[in-house]
Amino acid sequence: MKRALIACVSIGLACGPIGTILVLRRMSLAGDAIAHAVLPGAAVGFIFFGLSLPAMTIGSFVAAALMALVASLVSRWTSQKEDASFASFYLIALALGVLLISTSGSKVDLLHFLFGSVLAIDAESLLMIAGASTFSLLLLSVIWRPLMLECFDPGFLRSVGGRGAIVHQLFMLMVVLNLVSAFQALGTLMAVGLLMLPATAARFWCYGVVARSLLAAAFGAFSGVFGLLVSYHANFPSGPSIVLVAGVFYLASLCLGTRDSFRLILFPTPQHKES
Repeated sequence: MKRALIACVSIGLACGPIGTILVLRRMSLAGDAIAHAVLPGAAVGFIFFGLSLPAMTIGSFVAAALMALVASLVSRWTSQKEDASFASFYLIALALGVLLISTSGSKVDLLHFLFGSVLAIDAESLLMIAGASTFSLLLLSVIWRPLMLECFDPGFLRSVGGRGAIVHQLFMLMVVLNLVSAFQALGTLMAVGLLMLPATAARFWCYGVVARSLLAAAFGAFSGVFGLLVSYHANFPSGPSIVLVAGVFYLASLCLGTRDSFRLILFPTPQHKES
């Protein structure tokens, strides 16, 4: 339980700001697509090396990074939009991963890959999750200013000699890294829950990107802790419990938030009417 709690808090703290930027860039589908691309890489690592954490991690990272790179290149070199290319590749990756696991001849349950088992995290997995979260937050602090310029005014960033493409690829590397680490705890289908739900919930409370990122990180950490405690005491699956708690935060924010929520639509304040 102690390792699981630390892992969930680490994942939530890192995924909150990254998910906020994905929402800001209208790339929410990219997180879902990359999370599904983890599955075939993990399946290949498992088929050749068994339940080896390094092999499955390397396979997952290579597969997810390759899919993110190919989808980005397709959107840049063709007329197809990025969301459409991500959707196409994530369906291919999901089907390939399920096929590889189903035909591997192993008795390992497919549900372990899809939904994870946070209570089975060992010291090695915890170190990887904490390291990925720490590295992502440090890298995000370094590239924050050019990343914000690339989000809001890419033309200005190019005019001052900024390398927007490199910043974009570094950001996508962070997305891949955190989804790969979250796969160990939550599985491929649930990992994207802590990436997107806290970020979409924070949107209903804050205008500023920094404030929204901090609130999303808090939502993510609390979702991990509360969801894990609910799963432990009620004997529910851990991954879905964590994501459902994050979903409760989202629904509460949607109904009661101070920005564009149902509460303000039904009972607008004078300030909201003026805006």
